[in-house]
Amino acid sequence: MVTTIQKSNPALELGSKIRALRQRLKRTLDDTATAAGISKPFLSQVERGLASPSITSLAGIAGALGVTVQYFVDTPSEERCVSRGDQLKFFGFADSANLFARLTNLTGGRQLEAILVRMPPGQKRSEVTTHAGEEFIYVIDGEVSLTLEGKTFVLHAGDSAHYESTVPHSWMNTARIESVVVWVGTPRLF
Repeated sequence: MVTTIQKSNPALELGSKIRALRQRLKRTLDDTATAAGISKPFLSQVERGLASPSITSLAGIAGALGVTVQYFVDTPSEERCVSRGDQLKFFGFADSANLFARLTNLTGGRQLEAILVRMPPGQKRSEVTTHAGEEFIYVIDGEVSLTLEGKTFVLHAGDSAHYESTVPHSWMNTARIESVVVWVGTPRLF
């Protein structure tokens, strides 16, 4: 069981970061929303933590403000190589109930990314996908069903899997409780 996780309001924290950057750049809600390809009311809701953008919308907002998605989801750490468990910042996306916390610092061109994933019961991590790279998952709590090339493996707390990302893959929480998984992979997701 993970006990060092600091609960927070990911939507409000993300919205505050977006608003702070937009205001620092002296951009209006209207100009930013237009450049991001979203509506002004939706951007306003995102900034106030009342709505969570999809990854596509967040990428549009980031592009409109001249940064990458990483700018909004980065977890600051005391040092470039240390992340503190009590300082994890969870974030999510409108098209998923999962919450994510970055465990690695990607500065300096590092390619390996590690993310702590909190998955509600029945929630998928992703649809079946393939891409370059490789992935490793470790189940901390709960139960995850991993499908590789159509074959399903049930992973319990303490189990792990390592596979090439070019293999069609997906995974989901099959437990009746929240599952907590560490995902490590290349290339980085966010």
